[in-house]
Amino acid sequence: MAYTTESAVRTYLGITTTGDATLLTSLITRAQAAIDTYTQRTFEHSSVAVTRYFTVGEDTYGRVLVLDADLCSITNVITDADGTPTTITSTEYFTYPRNITPYSEIRLAGSTTKSWTYTDDPENGVYITGKWSYSSSAPDDIVHACTRLSAYYFRQKDAQVFDVTAIPDAGVITMPQGIPADVKLLLDPYRRIVI
Repeated sequence: MAYTTESAVRTYLGITTTGDATLLTSLITRAQAAIDTYTQRTFEHSSVAVTRYFTVGEDTYGRVLVLDADLCSITNVITDADGTPTTITSTEYFTYPRNITPYSEIRLAGSTTKSWTYTDDPENGVYITGKWSYSSSAPDDIVHACTRLSAYYFRQKDAQVFDVTAIPDAGVITMPQGIPADVKLLLDPYRRIVI
């Protein structure tokens, strides 16, 4: 699902006709991809849960499992997945942060005797099945950023005014400015720090 709709972009642009529907849809897709690349996040999940594997001893630190992507809902947590798969129930772990998504860690409860373990291959020791994204639907700031960026792309097709001009020693260079500054202001709080 897209972060914004063709109708929202059309309204933002003040377009009352239904022409350019294919172009607007394409620009929304491009804007969403640019937002995901800039923030290093995905803001909506697919309707299907996806399984990701984690390496015991590399992605785990004691009772903590560090996730490699944003997680907004959990279906299954399995340890010893390469041997005798053992389900860790929702009462045996806590998410971090505790009360908001996206989750970045899963921490085993002090009361459980289970641990992050494997039989033969630590790379296949743990898997998590869930919905991997920032949230179940894009936050309002992201919806607006996608609408605004899609409109910017649409207007860019007809004008050069969106380019940045530099004049190094009078050899004029014109370059596209990329993501507009006001859109970056909306996106910056959502940027994921990737180490």
